[in-house]
Amino acid sequence: MERVARLSQQVLGGLVVSPCAGAEVLSNWINGQHVSSSATSSISVTNPATGEEICRVPDGGAQDVDEAVKAASAAFPAWRDTPVKARVEVLFRFKTLVEANLAELTALVVKEHGKNRGEAEAEILKGVETVSFATGLPDLVAGRVLEVARGVFCQEVRRPLGVVASIVPFNFPAMVPLWTLPIAVACGNCLIMKPSEKVPLTVLRFAELLGEAGLPSGVFSVVHGSQEVAKSLAEHPQISALSFVGSSRVADLLDKTARACGKRSLCMGGAKNHLIAMPDCDEEMTISDIMNSAFGSAGQRCMAASVLLVVGKGRTGFLERLVARAKALKAGQAPGEIGPVIDPAAAARIAQYVGAVEQHGGQILLDGRSWMSMEKGAWFGPTVLMHRSAQEPAVCEEIFGPVLSVLEVDSLDEAIAIENANPYGNAAAIYTQSGQTALETEKLSAGMIGVNIGVPVPREPFSFGGIRKSKFGDSADITGEGSIGFWTERVKITSKWQPPKKKDVITSSFIS
Repeated sequence: MERVARLSQQVLGGLVVSPCAGAEVLSNWINGQHVSSSATSSISVTNPATGEEICRVPDGGAQDVDEAVKAASAAFPAWRDTPVKARVEVLFRFKTLVEANLAELTALVVKEHGKNRGEAEAEILKGVETVSFATGLPDLVAGRVLEVARGVFCQEVRRPLGVVASIVPFNFPAMVPLWTLPIAVACGNCLIMKPSEKVPLTVLRFAELLGEAGLPSGVFSVVHGSQEVAKSLAEHPQISALSFVGSSRVADLLDKTARACGKRSLCMGGAKNHLIAMPDCDEEMTISDIMNSAFGSAGQRCMAASVLLVVGKGRTGFLERLVARAKALKAGQAPGEIGPVIDPAAAARIAQYVGAVEQHGGQILLDGRSWMSMEKGAWFGPTVLMHRSAQEPAVCEEIFGPVLSVLEVDSLDEAIAIENANPYGNAAAIYTQSGQTALETEKLSAGMIGVNIGVPVPREPFSFGGIRKSKFGDSADITGEGSIGFWTERVKITSKWQPPKKKDVITSSFIS
């Protein structure tokens, strides 16, 4: 349990492993310990703010997955038979350890992802909320018992699935893993997680802290890699369920693969989220929310606002104040500043969308490409684009960066029609002071809707989940009460221990 802790101390000290000195290759976490991967190649993990190499991650494969599955399968019977109240005691201790190591974990997220310190800490604390929710599972999985006829009882119980898997993305190294890890494990499953090869350190540190909290060996495993590991997790015959968060293209592919192999699937995809600014909106509050929603975390989140529909043409003062606020945002990793995007390839891809706007007749109101000239790292500044058509690529396609596309429309109905026409269904929001107008949100085609809220992420016990091309698979929810159904089987037991003293005429034809 010293390897990630040592890298964490280097992070806290502002140091990096020097590539010329030979960066350390991380290990998998299997059976409660660091285990060398069978991989013959590794992937560089870099600091997005500086471009310097932090470590290397093994590009594992089916052999590593199989080793983790064997350990999880061996651990499952004892963990399944551990009472749920005892299982969540581990999570109580894990929560305490995460809070005690908050500074270290925050520094890890800042280092490997690039978020500013405020965003990184908030991400971890939001993940801790899900851990807290999972500690309440004894009340949520208690089931029901009812005497349905004289001497006949029906009972519902929740049973874990067995060995399950979770593939998590780069954009939230702490929060998204904590969406699935605590609930799946508290339900009695043994979980194998593949972190993004771009941000492997935070999840590996969680594994060490879970070991300190007393989680039995084999209940939680970490397998590093890229496409081959993801494919192996989706196909492995002893894995009963797979969750994924990432792009819609990969979500669709993994969902089809997993279900074709007979397992449950819950794959969260991309998004193109719309904000509607009505003429009666509180403009100062709306602009502040847009800054956070569109540019927070450098726009690298599936709940980021990427299209602003301004109802009522000619609102030049509103747009001028919005652009001025975006222009005032500073590059950096202190709270309130805008961090880098994940890597230079992401910055180059975002730049292509910005560069194509004027070819389609649009206008660049604020150009974030100027930040790309910074000497080191993968920086891209807040960008505001004015469009003439809702069909332009930057308006229709997920960019996943600090880019806000603006369209002026004549009416709320036109704004709703544009939002409905996009194939995704993650989030949408409306800004208004009219309750009657707010009721129109029922016409928006998103799984999570905000009224004067730019990032309408539900908080526990409410569940996170999109619709349409933002979600593929067997469940609508990846957190909250809805997720319990995904990670368990609901078993119904009907029993009779003695003949009834008096015949129940209603049910006599069905009960023998």
